[in-house]
Amino acid sequence: MIRKTITIKQVAENAGVSKQTVSRVLNNRPDVAPETRLRVQAVIDQLHYQPSNLARKLKQRGHTIGVATAQLGQYGPMRRLLGIDQAAEELGYSLHLDLVHQLETDNSEQVLNELLAWQVDGIIWAVPEISNNRTQLQDKLSQLPVPVLFVSEQSEGTLSTIAVDNRTGGRLATEHLLEQDYQHLGLITGPLTWNVARQRQLGWLDVLPTAQPKQMVEGDWSAASGERGLHQLLAHYPKLDAVFACNDQMALGVLQAAHQLDLSVPEDLGVVGFDNTPESAYFWPPLTTVRHQLIEQGKLAVQVLIGVIEAQQHNGEFAHPKITLLEPQLVVRKSSIIS
Repeated sequence: MIRKTITIKQVAENAGVSKQTVSRVLNNRPDVAPETRLRVQAVIDQLHYQPSNLARKLKQRGHTIGVATAQLGQYGPMRRLLGIDQAAEELGYSLHLDLVHQLETDNSEQVLNELLAWQVDGIIWAVPEISNNRTQLQDKLSQLPVPVLFVSEQSEGTLSTIAVDNRTGGRLATEHLLEQDYQHLGLITGPLTWNVARQRQLGWLDVLPTAQPKQMVEGDWSAASGERGLHQLLAHYPKLDAVFACNDQMALGVLQAAHQLDLSVPEDLGVVGFDNTPESAYFWPPLTTVRHQLIEQGKLAVQVLIGVIEAQQHNGEFAHPKITLLEPQLVVRKSSIIS
């Protein structure tokens, strides 16, 4: 008869504790109450639980960075993670990845504990900022035994951060359309619970402080919402002659809607996107867009974090937090240039 393998989850359930607590007991960590340690050990003995040898090796080898991320179906988070992975491999570090599924709830402590249970040397927090989910983390960071670095869309505060200046990107897109003599500009934002969408909207408003609500609609990053957005803008603002869509996918939807409405781009309607996705050069017409350094952002995050880790190993202290702000660039193509 084959005996069923006992898992760490079963031990945790029987002991009435979390998996992280069981892991701490197995690794003889000091941050477990004596009575809890005894109870967990009793369940381990009772169930004859044997930890995975592979897991133990992974825990013991060091040179591991924990990465918290989410929304990998979106272009930005996916590209940042690609940069993180490339730099970690080049510098001899492995990654332990934890996907955050409920971005607007305060489960950050659970995610941090799960990463710490793998005995990571440092943590990159690359979770998109929605509502106040970043603010909820700040009080927890001073209690952590490893450094944390944010891969971020905002540069406020004193946390160690590698941020993209999305507000400047919004300004670049809007100023470009005005420079091409478009007079009546519309904006399709991403979901405004996302900080990145608010920052790009602020860049637009920096250039057009008297813009009216009828010139702006809220999308959800999808091409379908860009298509709907152009129809909504024209219904409320018929003079519209240019659109800044806050990502390339929504800009693709704008191009589709313009074709449906028999509007010529760029003659009747100028269009600018944001992201410079590899496909944007092959839209028709090719899309003017804002390039932000997503892969570079992920790589730089790893390099900075490893520098902090090594400084801590040498003198026992974290390096002083700093903010690195990456500037976006406008990539001009046919969708906004009337020849």
